Amino acid sequence: MSRALQPDEELVELDAEAVRTWCARTLDALGREREEIDAINVYPVADGDTGTNLYLTAEAAHEAVEAVFAASAPDTAETVRAMAHGALLGARGNSGTILAQLLRGMAAVLAEGRDGDHLARALAEAAAAARQAVAHPVEGTVLTVATAAADGCAGGGTLADVAARAHAAARTALAATPGQLDVLGRAGVVDAGGRGLVAVLGALVETVSGRAPDHIGTATGGVRLLGDVRPVPAAPAGPCEGEAGPAYEVIYLLEAEDAAVDLLRARLDALGDSLVVVGGDGLWNVHVHVDDAGAAVEAGVEAGRPHRIRITHFAADAAAGTARGERAQRAVVAVVPGEGLAGLCAEAGATTVRSRPGEPPAGDELVEAIRRAHAREVVLLPNDTDLRQTAAAAAERARAEGIRVALIPTRAAVQGIAALAVHEPDRRFDEDVVAMTAAAGATRYAELAVAEHQSFTSAGVCQAGDILGLIEGDVAVIGKDLTETARTVLDRMLSAGGELVTLVVADDTPPGLAPDLERHVRRGYLAVDTTTYHAGAGAPPLLIGVE
Repeated sequence: MSRALQPDEELVELDAEAVRTWCARTLDALGREREEIDAINVYPVADGDTGTNLYLTAEAAHEAVEAVFAASAPDTAETVRAMAHGALLGARGNSGTILAQLLRGMAAVLAEGRDGDHLARALAEAAAAARQAVAHPVEGTVLTVATAAADGCAGGGTLADVAARAHAAARTALAATPGQLDVLGRAGVVDAGGRGLVAVLGALVETVSGRAPDHIGTATGGVRLLGDVRPVPAAPAGPCEGEAGPAYEVIYLLEAEDAAVDLLRARLDALGDSLVVVGGDGLWNVHVHVDDAGAAVEAGVEAGRPHRIRITHFAADAAAGTARGERAQRAVVAVVPGEGLAGLCAEAGATTVRSRPGEPPAGDELVEAIRRAHAREVVLLPNDTDLRQTAAAAAERARAEGIRVALIPTRAAVQGIAALAVHEPDRRFDEDVVAMTAAAGATRYAELAVAEHQSFTSAGVCQAGDILGLIEGDVAVIGKDLTETARTVLDRMLSAGGELVTLVVADDTPPGLAPDLERHVRRGYLAVDTTTYHAGAGAPPLLIGVE
């Protein structure tokens, strides 16, 4: 942290330590005001998570800055780039994605100069970059507040003067947002994302001047900024009055070329709304609200390599006219391999966390997913034996926050699918958990994988490139052909009986694999039904479940 400023002392330049301090104070400010900002979140979706998303985005920026300080003594350019890159990687929700782009726009200018004139230019560049990232900019939102902040300090000046003028102009613009956006006026609140940006600018003012701005209370005209907010009229979530809005929020990081991203924007714009694509230099953060989550992910696959995919279902709350900030009664959080399974589980109402090959989700990701589910009761499906301890720790952390969490120790994705199939949110929590646990426990599971090197297994010695058939986690079959090995594994599993076979097939498997296995089951096991799902990219070649 930078040294504390003395009374009447102001920074002349925004050095690396000052940027570090700004990140820390931003995180503190958003942490203090997170719940208040969540409480006024009515646009574009009244899901009560804008403050949380801004906080998590700022947390990622802060961690990135601390990481560069731990490794070296960075200059201002390195620090602001770390701040922007961390926000890009950790951006959450519509508001967090826009904040990441604002920081990225500022970083490009602040890397060149550190005085008040450069700060004014940086805020102007940030506002322009944020508008460019949003497919259909709407006035009365954080974009309006960002533009006002830039206009308020146009012409430059001292560092403290520029920051103070930007903050004051942002506050004035924020107070006017209910008159610009009908949904805000009906609810009697200001824009939540804009409120968060005012907090970020307030942290900047305190950093460069040593004086913390007054906490925002109530604006003129009786419009509540925080605190005692009036109830929101029914179903305010859609962008236009009377519209329910899309069912899913889809977010992912994307490695892609600029030309591919231009095509992706056009495709996603046709699929849904609230489209924000931020980033550059080959790495992008994509955010969109859609009814077809699978199509949004597939569009990313066609454009490049999507990862850290997060799909959140919020249509049920919007359709029911859930009051702003009110938690759903129950939700399911599931860890899944592959984009296709993420879309499948999201369509069933689950909040998903992607498990990537060799990169299982960390405890923080699971806790964040539980929070993102925004429910009083959460059923957690880790779907991986190796994740049980991580999931148990995440569940404990969420319980400490007042969320009732039940961890069902599912060991494979097919067990999670079976549990989700019997999930009924309207019945008592304990009864629902028992039914889901029973369905998962009644599902035997297997997986086909390709051996990476020679090794000793419970079925003998395998060579690199061999097909391994693992049943309940142990290697049971070693083969040379994927389809033939899969038939052998199926026969072994069905020798103990079964009524339903579930096949989960990855993108890179032979196109005839699933139909061949379905025919094999029909010919040899007349009373057994077969269901096939496509896991998409990033999943094991084949997952098998037998119920």
